[in-house]
Amino acid sequence: QLVESGGGLVQAGDSLRLSCVASGRSFSSYGMGWFRQVPGEEREFVAATDWSGGTTEYADSVEGRFTISRDNARSTVYLQMDSLKPEDTAVYYCAADPRPGPIVVAMYDYWGRGTQVTVSS
Repeated sequence: QLVESGGGLVQAGDSLRLSCVASGRSFSSYGMGWFRQVPGEEREFVAATDWSGGTTEYADSVEGRFTISRDNARSTVYLQMDSLKPEDTAVYYCAADPRPGPIVVAMYDYWGRGTQVTVSS
C-alpha cells in the first residue's frame, strides 16, 4: 500500500513537499516514482528514483525545481517541489515497482490514491 500526503493549495513560487509512505511489504529494493494527472489528460511522468536513491530522473518540465528522494529506513519517498507554477496543478501519484529503477513510464505495479496540488497564480 502506498499513501501520499502533503498536497494542498499554494501560490505560484511557493514550495511543497509530498510524502509517500509504503506499507505491507518491503519497498527498499523497488524503483519509486511520482506521476501527475489533470482531468481529461494522460498520467504524466514527473520524477523517479532507483532503489537506492542514487540515480534519479526528471521530466523536463520539473528539472531543476523538483527533487525526488527516499528514506528506505522509513519506507518513504519524497517529492520536494520548489518554484511551483500554476501548470503544476494536478493530482500527484506515488508508484512503486519491483524493478530497481528508475522507471520513467507509467508501468508500475503499485500506485497510491493521489494527493491534490493546486497552484494559484
